[in-house]
Amino acid sequence: MTMTDTFAIELIDIDKRFGAVHANNKVCLQVKQGNIHGIVGENGAGKSTLMSILYGFYQADAGQIKVLGQSHTFTDSHQAIAAGIGMVHQHFMLVENFTVLENVILGSEGGALLANGMAAARKELTRLADVYGLKVDLDATIDSLPVGLQQRVEILKALYKGAKILILDEPTGVLTPQETEELFRIFDALKQQGVTIMLITHKLREIISVTDQVSVMRAGQMVAHRDTCDTSREELAKLMVGRKVLLQVNKKAANVRAPLMKVKRLCVADDQGVMRLNDVSFELRAGEVLGVAGVSGNGQTQLLEALSGIINMTSGSVEVLGFTMDAKNPITPDKMRQIGLAHVPEDRHRMGLITHFSASESALLGYHTDPKINSGIWLNKNRVEDNCKALMSAFDVRPADPHLKSANFSGGNQQKLILAREMERNPDVLLIGQPTRGVDIGAIEFIHQRIIDMRDAGKAVLLVSVELDEIMSVSDRIIVLCDGQITGRIDASDADEKTLGMMMANALDPIDPLKTMDDQLASTQQASAQENQV
Repeated sequence: MTMTDTFAIELIDIDKRFGAVHANNKVCLQVKQGNIHGIVGENGAGKSTLMSILYGFYQADAGQIKVLGQSHTFTDSHQAIAAGIGMVHQHFMLVENFTVLENVILGSEGGALLANGMAAARKELTRLADVYGLKVDLDATIDSLPVGLQQRVEILKALYKGAKILILDEPTGVLTPQETEELFRIFDALKQQGVTIMLITHKLREIISVTDQVSVMRAGQMVAHRDTCDTSREELAKLMVGRKVLLQVNKKAANVRAPLMKVKRLCVADDQGVMRLNDVSFELRAGEVLGVAGVSGNGQTQLLEALSGIINMTSGSVEVLGFTMDAKNPITPDKMRQIGLAHVPEDRHRMGLITHFSASESALLGYHTDPKINSGIWLNKNRVEDNCKALMSAFDVRPADPHLKSANFSGGNQQKLILAREMERNPDVLLIGQPTRGVDIGAIEFIHQRIIDMRDAGKAVLLVSVELDEIMSVSDRIIVLCDGQITGRIDASDADEKTLGMMMANALDPIDPLKTMDDQLASTQQASAQENQV
């Protein structure tokens, strides 16, 4: 039997319930050794539960696990690791002030003679780095490494512990396009050495480009297996959702009008005095979507919070809807809402809703003083409920139950409830952060269309997203943030992943914040054209 005929993983009739929720329903899966196998599905489809069972976090109620032909029952992750399974989580499990070497050997230091264990580990890690192309400074502290190299450390950790099967959960979510390309090169090197990779991702473009096979889950069941060469993004999306899904945003040319917001030399420092936004200037016009691209953590959060009045700026000014705010004259979030600015925060659980509130209560957060809802000092319960029902109907929130706790809705329906709360107020300016983070592919289609509907109604939309497909598809113009500064400006119709990736890595010429938008756009396009000629 050849390597590719051998199954690295066999899951047979895996069943798992959490109370009334049937998370995995007789799931079967075969993953060939030495292949890259993708697993896709909507939120709640059962992917994470299945991988958690395979890695020993959960135990199945019924079913069988085979690793390289041998049956196993994992009661913890140590047993899965001992069987040759490694997992790289979406959020890295690294100690930031430890070195690479210290992080890798943590938990397997080699006994009392630590120096001997460190020396042996250094030798083995150097060998692994050479074999798999995972070069990294073993003496560098984690907090000094860019996120792409931190991910290498996680992969090295798994390989050091003997992993021959790697599970990667949304591995490109925090990477630039160039870092993603490098990760896929590493995948190929791992595959050539016989390592099996199981890739969990919602990015269908990546599934098509890098996997050998792909399996689709829906509602706790495995509904399809495909050789990747025999399928398409469109078919996978349909299998995931159960209906045809529009993957491209259907929009006409923007009818751009006068600026509704002017941001001039905006600077924001955090509590430690670190500059999170530095000399940021741009205009946001009526009838357009202005996309803000960048790797997470490069000032996007501070930008949204400063523009919405949540945090104070250190210097600079913002003119919005006829009002001006600066460091000495802030405008509160409540005042912002009153003048016609709405804000959909990046983190729906931290700032968008209160999970133990009912849906009707979360649907009026920030608008509880509205006389249509508030009759004096008391909220009118009937009006509160009617308000929520109207929002749920407008944005197809399911189940349409105003009394249900916010925590009991899926991520996509929580997001739609927040979007409905802000967008149905008909604001002139909408600030929206990560609108489809953790959202099902069917809900993504709906959300994108509602953003375009607002644009076409003459509203100004500032869209912050780490998803480049989303930025390029929904936006009319794009600015790029890197380390709190604008490092690129480009029209969306001229943008591609390579150019945006260079801007995200600050690999293009510096941008003068005082240049006009047209001058900046022209210079960026010229640089891109020259690079293509080379």
